[in-house]
Amino acid sequence: MSSVFQRPSLLRRLRPWFSGFDGPLAFAVFMLACAGLLTMYSSGYDHGTRFEDHARNMLIAGFIMFVVAQISPHRLMVLAVPLYATGVALLVAVTLFGITKKGATRWLNVGVIIQPSEILKIAMPLMLAWWFQKREGQLRAPDFVVAVLLLALPVGLIMKQPDLGTSLLVLAAGLSVIFFAGLSWKLVAPPLVLALMGITMLVVFEPQLCADGVHWPLLRDYQQQRVCTLLDPTRDPLGKGFHIIQGMIAIGSGGFWGKGFMQGTQTHLEFIPERTTDFIFAAYSEEFGLVGNLLLIVAFAFLVLRALAIALEAPNVFTRLLGGAMAMIFFCYAFVNMGMVSGILPVVGVPLPFISYGGTAMVTLGLGLGILMSIAKSKRLVQS
Repeated sequence: MSSVFQRPSLLRRLRPWFSGFDGPLAFAVFMLACAGLLTMYSSGYDHGTRFEDHARNMLIAGFIMFVVAQISPHRLMVLAVPLYATGVALLVAVTLFGITKKGATRWLNVGVIIQPSEILKIAMPLMLAWWFQKREGQLRAPDFVVAVLLLALPVGLIMKQPDLGTSLLVLAAGLSVIFFAGLSWKLVAPPLVLALMGITMLVVFEPQLCADGVHWPLLRDYQQQRVCTLLDPTRDPLGKGFHIIQGMIAIGSGGFWGKGFMQGTQTHLEFIPERTTDFIFAAYSEEFGLVGNLLLIVAFAFLVLRALAIALEAPNVFTRLLGGAMAMIFFCYAFVNMGMVSGILPVVGVPLPFISYGGTAMVTLGLGLGILMSIAKSKRLVQS
């Protein structure tokens, strides 16, 4: 009789809490986290408490991922509108009362210092996925116009701060939702063609466009200088071009196998600026070489593809669009960071996921992973 009332084992009681974790996705994140800890130990061992802080930030992100994974996608959908409205309101508050550092007004003091633009990296795809879920089965052209307006408002406020890196990430997340919702290629192709034509013209006429005294519309001076420095970093090798040049030197000097763990001369002689944050990929490349880079790219590719697979198998429009947006966020983080360090994209403040130091970005990544885990869990519940 006592066996009938026997309490279930601890493992059985804990199992439902971990049922939302997608094994392949968790494995990819674990491998990237290990790479991040190794690289941070090497590049930041003489940089205060960067390694310990990075490990703490990873634990916080893991806890956030675990908590969000327990929240059903239906409850996430309920949070979409208030989270978006709060994020936009805080961006307006930043414009009016924000804290300015190094010429940028991106922070707000609400008892603690916060950067509201980070909220929109998650709130924007949530809001657009909610919008298209509500319009399911009756989508018309005006619905896409409304979606573009919902996206343009926070992106414009973030660019005004100015924060080009975050605005690009929010824009990419929002555009991916709009595209996955069914936007016609007839509308997508013309802007892509115009962009390619613009890049071609920029490369061909770079000496004239980047000459002293020439100002471009829609871009601030420092943004124009970043593009010109990308096209020819030797224009100012000890100034604006220093980051790109030293990054490329570090990547190239790593060779095929790399110089070895803790053996990066460019890193430890402090030739690489921001070696624990935006340019940590250069430090990683120097020590682990081409082989290490390929393994890192494979890990990121697997992470993105697994996120897309979760999105494709999601049970409804909201979860499919949201999962696809999370995949694009991870892709854009990795692609933009590696691209700017390698000298194929302008230098913007975008960290390398799980590798770069930064608490706010790590929290955003934890939220994104938790959302993907929640979607995976909802898929299993529907199938069962």
